[in-house]
Amino acid sequence: MKCDSHHHFWRYSPSEYGWIHDSMRTIRRNFLPLDLKREIAEAGINGVVSVQARQTLSETEDLLGWAQEHDFIRGVVGWVPLVSDSVREDIERFADRDELKGVRHILQSEPDNHYMLRDDFNRGVALLKDFGLVYDILIFERHLPQTLQFVDRHPDQVFVLDHIAKPRIKEGLLAPWQSNISQLAQRPNVYCKVSGMVTEADWGAWTENQLIPYFDIVFSAFGPKRLMFGSDWPMCLLATPYGRWFRLVEKYVARLSDTEQERFWDGTAVEAYGL
Repeated sequence: MKCDSHHHFWRYSPSEYGWIHDSMRTIRRNFLPLDLKREIAEAGINGVVSVQARQTLSETEDLLGWAQEHDFIRGVVGWVPLVSDSVREDIERFADRDELKGVRHILQSEPDNHYMLRDDFNRGVALLKDFGLVYDILIFERHLPQTLQFVDRHPDQVFVLDHIAKPRIKEGLLAPWQSNISQLAQRPNVYCKVSGMVTEADWGAWTENQLIPYFDIVFSAFGPKRLMFGSDWPMCLLATPYGRWFRLVEKYVARLSDTEQERFWDGTAVEAYGL
C-alpha cells in the first residue's frame, strides 16, 4: 500500500479562492477526485487523505461526500470553527462520519503569529481527542517556537505537522528551522508530512540537491516511524508534476529498509489518522 497523506480538491471560483494570485494561474481551475485518481494511478498510489483548503463547514461536507463516493479516499482532514462557542456542536455534526479523521486551521495565514496560543483556540483543540480526531498543523518555520508551546498544552492530542513546517528552501536557510523542528520531533505525539517542499523553493529553478539537506534533517529528527508521504497536489503543480515529486521522494527513501519504507509509505498515516 502507498498513501498520499496530503492533497486538496476544489471547484475553482475567484471569490472563494482569492489567494490564488496571477503567478498561480496553473491551479486556477477545478481539481476533483477523478483528476487525482489519474495522477495517483500513474504513481502507484492507492489511497489518499483529503485536506481542507477553505475554512468552511460546507467544504468539510463536500470532502466527506467525495470520500463516501470514492474508495481511494481513505480519510478527510476538514475544518470546524475551533474558536467558536459552538465548536462542540459543529464537531458533533460530523461525529458519525467515519471518513473524518482530523481537523485543520490555516494558522500560517493568521495575522497574529501567536494565534495558536489563544485560549479560545486551545479550548477548541482540546475537544478533538474526545472525538478521536487528529489536528493538522499548518505553519511557516517562523511559527515553530510557539508551536512547541502549543503542542505542550495538549500532550494527549495527536498532531500531524504539514509540509515539514515550510522551511525557507528558496533562500537555502537551515537555521533556525533545523533546531526548532528537531525540538518538535522530540514530542512523541507529533507526526510529520514530507510534502510541500518544492513550493517553498524557487518554483522554476529548484533542484534535487537543494532539497536533500531538508530531507536529511527531517528524517533524522522524526525517523520513518513518524513520517509520511504527501504530494500537496494540486499546489505542487506550481513547481512540479505529481510524478516528478513522487519519484524524487521514492529515490530518497530507497536507502531505507523494506520495513521502514512500508512505514513511510503507508503505516505512519494509518497509525496517525486511524485509516
